[in-house]
Amino acid sequence: MLRILDFFIALFGLIFAFPFFILLFIIGLFDTGSPLFMQERVGRNKKPFTLVKFRTMSVDTASVASHLASTASITPFGGFLRKTKLDELPQLWNVLKGEMSLVGPRPGLFNQEELTQARDVKNVFAVRPGITGLAQVNEIDMSTPELLAETDAQMIATLNLKLYFIYILQTVTGSGSGDRVK
Repeated sequence: MLRILDFFIALFGLIFAFPFFILLFIIGLFDTGSPLFMQERVGRNKKPFTLVKFRTMSVDTASVASHLASTASITPFGGFLRKTKLDELPQLWNVLKGEMSLVGPRPGLFNQEELTQARDVKNVFAVRPGITGLAQVNEIDMSTPELLAETDAQMIATLNLKLYFIYILQTVTGSGSGDRVK
């Protein structure tokens, strides 16, 4: 049921927001010269997939978890994208392809071994990663791997249709600040 919702919401979102995507893409070209950011992430069953986002940091920024990156790397336009969470919109493509869900644990990087191990113990990789979820709306990010894995497991165990829409609504209305950057 949730996969069908994911598919249709992502499809509608991509179609509806297409002109907006073009505008953000063009502004991103002027901001960084490379408006899309693609990075290999850990997906369902620990299968790798390429996550797509709007770029918020300068092109030469090291490919690390956000909490390990410097705030100096964030461009002014990137700061706006992060604050409004518009940098996440291209992930609707990942949702449409079935690599992600709208709601699920945020996909980590393969080099985040502590997070991967903590999630493995909690069976978090049994579900598709998501754009948002319980941890994100409660400002729990990848800098606290054990707490994040526990929160992800709690969300997976309790997720239902009502909570699915609550997490989406909380994200759209600004709950949570996203991943911290030092």
